[in-house]
Amino acid sequence: MNDKRDTQRQNVMKAGTILFGGSVIDCLIRKMSVGGANLEVESQMGIPGSFDLVIEAEHSNHHCHIVWRKARRIGVAFD
Repeated sequence: MNDKRDTQRQNVMKAGTILFGGSVIDCLIRKMSVGGANLEVESQMGIPGSFDLVIEAEHSNHHCHIVWRKARRIGVAFD
């Protein structure tokens, strides 16, 4: 398998929030690494190419950009 990631992603299943321009969208963080994450959303409609990802359980906020999109999944890299 040809994996382009620098670090291995771990299964996490954590609640997250996508924030951009005053909008808030809930998501499920399915996998995460130091450099990025795999997010599941109800719909990708209106989600821009970059946004803040807030993970309340970790008290963290990551600015990220979208690397790929598939159906209800979004792959992001942390900036």
